[in-house]
Amino acid sequence: MSFLQILLQLAGGVGYTIMVTVACSLTGVVVGLGVAMLSRIGSPWLRGLLGAFTFIFRAVPVLVLLFIVFFGLPNAGLRVPPLVAMMLSLGVIAGAYLAEVFRGAFDSVDASEVLAAEAMGLSRFQILRLIEIPQMLRFAVPGMINEFTTVLKYSPFAYTVGIPDVMKEAMSLSATTLRGVEIYLAVGIIYFLIYKLLVTGVWALEKRTRIPGLTG
Repeated sequence: MSFLQILLQLAGGVGYTIMVTVACSLTGVVVGLGVAMLSRIGSPWLRGLLGAFTFIFRAVPVLVLLFIVFFGLPNAGLRVPPLVAMMLSLGVIAGAYLAEVFRGAFDSVDASEVLAAEAMGLSRFQILRLIEIPQMLRFAVPGMINEFTTVLKYSPFAYTVGIPDVMKEAMSLSATTLRGVEIYLAVGIIYFLIYKLLVTGVWALEKRTRIPGLTG
């Protein structure tokens, strides 16, 4: 088997790897944005509760939470599909990190714009939706790319719950051919290409939505 044939064999799991990465990244964005928004407009006790959420889930290892969700919840009568288990573990942990990214990006929004909106009679929710969130998302792009990269690096854990991603294909192929060095080198190349595609796509989106006159 040539190196090209190894790459083609592993390519069968690329779709699953991308699916897991995208699903967990979107979960992270939804969770992180929700936490950041509620922290922005919520009461002190709610902000404290959300702060505890981000602290706890940033401290829990992904694999531990994944095993709790996928192997532990069935004991309580809740059977979770593999992809959903990844979203409830890796996705939620990514959301805890993204909440801090979004919080910092919210703080970068010019306070004078918020003050002007309040003077015009806009409600707190309208200010958040129309002024703060659109600018915050632009400021948050570098941090989001960093977290999406982390999600991609943790996506191989999907094989532990039966998702036939690139890593699972590599392990099966390595067991039958005993050519681990070449196979895992090919895995590294595939993950690099996925990473490059992900970063290129996000930066292209950021460029299209960049605030006029803002450099960096």
